[in-house]
Parts: sequence; C-alpha cells; structure tokens
Amino acid sequence: MPTVLLIRHGDNDYAKKQRLAGRLPGIHLNEKGRAQAEELARALREVPLKAVYSSPLERAVETAQPIAEAHGLKVIKRAGLIETDQGMWEGKSVKSLRRSKEWKSVHLRPSRFHHPGGESMLHQQMRQVEEIEAICALHKAKDVIACVGHGDPIKLVIAHLIGLPLDHFQRLMLDTASVSTLLMKGEWGTMLLNLNWTVKGFGTKKNFDILNFLAGGP
Repeated sequence: MPTVLLIRHGDNDYAKKQRLAGRLPGIHLNEKGRAQAEELARALREVPLKAVYSSPLERAVETAQPIAEAHGLKVIKRAGLIETDQGMWEGKSVKSLRRSKEWKSVHLRPSRFHHPGGESMLHQQMRQVEEIEAICALHKAKDVIACVGHGDPIKLVIAHLIGLPLDHFQRLMLDTASVSTLLMKGEWGTMLLNLNWTVKGFGTKKNFDILNFLAGGP
C-alpha cells in the first residue's frame, strides 16, 4: 500500500477566530492560508506524488490546488474526506462552546460523543478510515499520495491506524497546512513517519530524500 501524506488545509478566518466551520460553504483560505498553500507546494515539489485528493470544501481544495499544479496533476475531490458534520455547532465560537457540558465530553470521552444534530466521533472515524483505505486501494505500494482534509478527521485516521484509542485522539496536535505521513503496510500495520510537519520544520531536500526512499521513488 502507498505512503500517504495527510495534509490539513491552510489558515482561514474561521480557524483564526476559533470558530467551528464544519461543512459550511464559502469558507476560503485567507491571505495567510494562501501563502501556506504556496509554500507547501514548493516544499513538496520534489516528493514524487502520484495523486492529490481533497475534501470537497473550498479551504481544502484551495490548499490542494497548488500542490497538484506543482506536479502536473489535477485535484481529485473525495466526498469521504469532508469535515465532520458538526450539526448545531457549526459557526459557533470555541469560547461559547467551552461553557457547555458537551465540550468537556468531546475532549474527555469522544468515543461516546455525538455532535448535536450532526455526526458522532465514532462514525466519523469509521468513515474517514474507510475512505483512506479505499483511496489507497487505487495505488501501488511504491506510490506517494496526498490527501488534503481537516484537523479532527486526520487525527482520527492516525489514531485508528496506529492503535491509539479514540478517547485519546485529542492528544494529537495538527497545525494548519501541516503534513502527517503514514506508511501503509496492509496486514503488517501502519507506520507514522511524522506528525504535524510544517514548512518551517521540513524545508530541506534531505527530509524529502527519506520520503522518496521509503516510497521507492528516485
């Protein structure tokens, strides 16, 4: 199975103001987010990507586009990579939600949490993992692919694939425009090669040579 770069989308005004964007339409990258996407595309230009997949939401597609263009590829939108259905929480500020009982539950007992009017964390994890596995099934073991998505979904995928209990997934941290890399080994399990890798932390060619070696690239 391939090496998978799980990329969180770039900055946007909802993330900047600590509001939950969820699946709300029309949320685009802000100036910082667009700069992040361009920097990420330049940083990944030597990684031999075979495909770039993305959540269909604007902020994810806008992050994926420069990466795909740098490799002469088109962004492939996958509905299964979409953000959590946050139901009644969409558009609300983190500050206001912190006063609710549910906020404590989603951080301490996420395996039992269901977004009011939306999606449970357990269902979301199953959906995302199935989607990543379906995408991987389209590729050869030596391929390197990128999947651009959202914070919690990416953390949930990583938690499942490395055997971290769902109730501990919030212990993982992901910055905007970060890359977390999984070496998928099928029945032999999954290796987490890096977590929350940002341009400032991996801007040298040496780091990409490691990725190329693991993926069987040039």
